[in-house]
Amino acid sequence: MDTCGFVTCGPNEALVVSGCCYGKPLLVPGGRVFVWPIVQQVQKISLNTMTLQVESPTVYTCQGVPISVTGIAQVKIQGQNEEMLSTACEQFLGKSQDEIHNIALVTLEGHQRAIMGSMTVEEIYKDRKKFSKEVFEVASSDLVNMGITVVSYTLKDIRDEEGYLKALGMARTAEVKRDARIGEAEARRDAQIREAIAEEQRMAARFLNDTEIAKAQRDFELKKAAYDVEVQTKKAEAEMAYELQAAKTKQRIMEEQMQVKVVERSQEIAVAEQEMLRRMKELDATVRRPADAEKYRLEKMAEANRLRQIMEAEAEAEAIKIRGDAEAFAIDAKAKAEAEQMSKKASAMNEYKSAAMIDMMLEILPKVAAEVAAPLSQTKKITMVSSGNGTIGAEKLTEEVLNIVNRVPELVKNLTGVDIAKSVHAA
Repeated sequence: MDTCGFVTCGPNEALVVSGCCYGKPLLVPGGRVFVWPIVQQVQKISLNTMTLQVESPTVYTCQGVPISVTGIAQVKIQGQNEEMLSTACEQFLGKSQDEIHNIALVTLEGHQRAIMGSMTVEEIYKDRKKFSKEVFEVASSDLVNMGITVVSYTLKDIRDEEGYLKALGMARTAEVKRDARIGEAEARRDAQIREAIAEEQRMAARFLNDTEIAKAQRDFELKKAAYDVEVQTKKAEAEMAYELQAAKTKQRIMEEQMQVKVVERSQEIAVAEQEMLRRMKELDATVRRPADAEKYRLEKMAEANRLRQIMEAEAEAEAIKIRGDAEAFAIDAKAKAEAEQMSKKASAMNEYKSAAMIDMMLEILPKVAAEVAAPLSQTKKITMVSSGNGTIGAEKLTEEVLNIVNRVPELVKNLTGVDIAKSVHAA
């Protein structure tokens, strides 16, 4: 009892003032109050939360299985509710905290045992929340009549001295392991099935892809073969057309070349004829006329001038030799120049036949003349004796050479049947 004027308390306490001026006790939770000494009495009651460890050893469940349970409860005197605080003051005012603690503990332990006896071990073990809820509800309804509020209750531990929970756990463990193995096997089976399906789909897709690739390859090869045939055909046609055009062009070129050669040969024949005429005129101017004059002179002075005639004959022979050497050199150079054309002439022989024969004879005619005159060119000294009839001297020698050359066309006609003189005049 406090006799001071003002009495205070902390928030975890409540003041209970009784006596004069109060028909029922004044309750002041966590504050201060003025107290008259002697005529009024003031007491304190704790509002602290109490933690209770509720032990229930060897309690038989509804199945007759003994188990031990430990629960943890938080309880306190409710200071905010005046009615509950008044009830608590009636029940516990003047008692110590331990006495209040024991009263609440015994009450909770009794309710805990009662709930354990109404449930099976499996229910308590598997559904702890349900067990805690039922204990909390039953204990709260009983303790509230004492002014105590159950703040919380939790099932802390379940023990089994008979090995029931262990066997239950083993069975459950075995069941779980069995379910796990079954689930693993089923998962493995499903995985293998899915893997097989996926592999089948992959192989099907691969086969389909390979088929499409093969089909595309086949179509490509067919199209390529068709294109190649078309290209080769066009190429062969182009090559044939090119070769045909080249052959035609070559034929035209050969024809033009033959025409050119014919013209060239005609010109060469004309040049040869002109050269022959020139040489005949030259002979006439340089040999025949002087010979005629010499003949006239020699006829007058035959015996006196014999030595002179011999000297002139020797000089003439030397001149003929020089001319023969010049003509032989010219013929040899010309023969070398025309040697390259002989192979081409051979192909033209069949086409031009008689014209080719004439051409050939005209080509070799100067050679024949050169061959006829060749022995004369090797002669170092010629002695000519005149009988007084016909030509004499160099003129006689020239006339003999021309007679031999003039017999060549007749010889050709007898051998080949080609009349050179007629063919030349016709040309």
